[in-house]
Amino acid sequence: MVQMAHRPAARVICLDAAHRLLLLRWRDPFDGTWLWEPPGGGIEPGETPLAAARRELAEETGLDSAAVLDQSVPVDRDVQWNGKRYIGTEHFFVARFADEQPSLARTGLLPDEQVNLDTYVWIEWSDLRSLPDPVEPPQLLAVLGALLPDGPWRDRDRHRS
Repeated sequence: MVQMAHRPAARVICLDAAHRLLLLRWRDPFDGTWLWEPPGGGIEPGETPLAAARRELAEETGLDSAAVLDQSVPVDRDVQWNGKRYIGTEHFFVARFADEQPSLARTGLLPDEQVNLDTYVWIEWSDLRSLPDPVEPPQLLAVLGALLPDGPWRDRDRHRS
């Protein structure tokens, strides 16, 4: 049986110098399914979405949390994870890094998170559809386009005359 839960959360779309996105591959401990998503997680009581994004980025990747920009895009999410259905708003932020594929470390993950985080990947935005498992949220490129509309992922056809 799936329980209902509400959890405001924050996620960070990380971009390296070559405009690759960082995704984490997680195994759902409840049913064993896999998914890819940007770093992030729940907002703690009294914490702002930006503070949560920076904390989660540091805990999950060891990347410099100061790279997270202030602007966010709220996304209504409805996802199942670990036997619970989470419905709520996740604030998506972007972080830009000057290096290509900066080194990553699992600095602050809890033991169960360590077990369920399979891998990190820096992926070309155009290769998102080639991943073997679902990407969450499915509208990730639209969120990125809203945060950085002048990036290479923009719809080039709409600019043609």
